[in-house]
Amino acid sequence: MSANAPNSGLGPVSVVVVNYNGAAYLDECLSAVHALTGAVDEVILVDNASTDASLALVHARFPDVRILALPTNDGPCPARNAGMRAARHRWVLAIDNDAVAAPDTVEKLAQAVAADPAIAIAQPRSVFASEPSRVHYDGGAFHYAGLIALRNFYAPLERAEGRGVVDLDCAVAVALLVDRDALLAAGGYDETMFILFEDLDLSYRLRATGRRIVSVEDCIVLHKGGTPGISFREGPRYPGSRVFFHSRNRWTFLAKCYRRRTLVVAAPGLLVYEIVWLTFSVLQGHAGDWWRGKRAFFALAGVRRNARLAFQAARTVPDRELLVGGPLTITPALKARGVRALLDQSLSAILRAWWWLARPLAG
Repeated sequence: MSANAPNSGLGPVSVVVVNYNGAAYLDECLSAVHALTGAVDEVILVDNASTDASLALVHARFPDVRILALPTNDGPCPARNAGMRAARHRWVLAIDNDAVAAPDTVEKLAQAVAADPAIAIAQPRSVFASEPSRVHYDGGAFHYAGLIALRNFYAPLERAEGRGVVDLDCAVAVALLVDRDALLAAGGYDETMFILFEDLDLSYRLRATGRRIVSVEDCIVLHKGGTPGISFREGPRYPGSRVFFHSRNRWTFLAKCYRRRTLVVAAPGLLVYEIVWLTFSVLQGHAGDWWRGKRAFFALAGVRRNARLAFQAARTVPDRELLVGGPLTITPALKARGVRALLDQSLSAILRAWWWLARPLAG
């Protein structure tokens, strides 16, 4: 780690690591951060009131890391915002505690963002730490149903599409080099979301105000275990907490970010998706979590109204230029065969067909 190495003219970079009970990950994550080449001037750990040995580990192994200890665990959104505000520098490498960055991560991402002042975020490709030959997240597009149409999701790395620096609509917050000033000016991460849909929401606000987001395809970050109790990769049962956040945060994103005319013309597709999502939640035994999510959505109406007014006044790009009709991304562990597979394909086709009709009328 060096504050004097060249950084494509960006100047020094701050690294912000968000942590909650990440003692199992932090040694590898912070060791990789300390091995970064390029102009890395400081490392900040934002801790969400961890109850494990996280902070003791950092004090013992990484005494140069500045710790910002938050009093409660309100999720990664407030923690990321707090880390950006505390950083000394405009450019921040924001990284989750379960990510392991390659030594040249900062240099490659810095070279990409230096090419255009409109770029607000550059992300690496993340691959599974347990299977580095397979892509986990590589950004995506804005599906009008209020989802991310993910690129290269679970694709073998050798067959993943895209080379060099690729424009994206939506970044995925595993590791991101961000223009702290641009993100905070756009409102930062929505702190009412806790987790899930927060990167979609922020990316949409940036893109709708004319900023660019890119992925540097030869910059690789290993992604480890995810957030316990919320992340889902495999297993017989989808987490109830994830159903709650999906139920609340998807509607939060739609209500805040889409123009009213878009909501009207997209309504049939949104309703079809919501019926399917509710059915899935019931079959998983999480109908109560779905309903709690909707109640929480309505409880935040006042806060959301102010955020909507601020965003809609600032935006310059219409929804119809940002939103797409597909593909509908499904986690491989939830993909089915036979009749269920046919239903999944039918849902994707219905949503795509409706957006083909509705898109010219969107706001």
